[in-house]
Amino acid sequence: MIDTGDNEVPWRLLEADCGEVLDDLPAGTVDLVYADPPFATNQVQKGRSEGLAYDDRWPDLDSYLGFMAGRLEQLHRVLAPDGAILLHVDWRTSHHLRLLLDEIFGAGRFVNHLIWQYGLGGSSPSRFARKHDDILYYARGDERWFEPPLVPATSRRMAGMMKKATDVIAIPAINNMATERTGWPTQKPVALLEFLVGACAKPGGTVLDPFCGSGTTLVAAVRLGRRAIGIDRHPEAIRIAEQRLKELGDPIAAADRRAEG
Repeated sequence: MIDTGDNEVPWRLLEADCGEVLDDLPAGTVDLVYADPPFATNQVQKGRSEGLAYDDRWPDLDSYLGFMAGRLEQLHRVLAPDGAILLHVDWRTSHHLRLLLDEIFGAGRFVNHLIWQYGLGGSSPSRFARKHDDILYYARGDERWFEPPLVPATSRRMAGMMKKATDVIAIPAINNMATERTGWPTQKPVALLEFLVGACAKPGGTVLDPFCGSGTTLVAAVRLGRRAIGIDRHPEAIRIAEQRLKELGDPIAAADRRAEG
């Protein structure tokens, strides 16, 4: 069984297909799931080197949705009564997956349809540029923990002040020269995950990323004083995530020591 209790190390990594190991996670023990699954691009997603790649090709849409449905049901089971899921997808499948989440969680558990506006990437002469992803936010039960994030106000009247964030999250994607870039394809910025984890996972709680890739969710969670579990079937993803997490040390233990002193 996967341990989610108090441990000397505030994170756990599992090299596996999440669909094969989520049943080992006790029910009701996770405070936040952030899932950034394959997007059904029907491409091999390639990173900086040949070894940093994963296959995102599917026979058809039904195959992809079947893959997602089983895993979303498992993720629903492991969430605490006041827990929530953030499902990060894009224009290809967000409408299909929202219907799946309605079925599994209940339509009344829908909280927000967040837009991550990232700006980088190409444009087309024949349509509007696709410069955003979708993040579907659903609660497990009637109660959930939430701390509204604050962002700088943009109006002249509120110049220099902070305000509550809206459904649109304007955080730049990682550019090719960014020091946080690991070479893993589709890597998300730490700033985005700190924004989401800080808002949706209670301090000291457990954050699960079932498609953790290079470990950005886990890095953000541990830096913010949460515990983290990451699952990925790619050995190179696990290697990179482990290296990043070891470089952090143990911020939770350090914070405990400061509190005791």
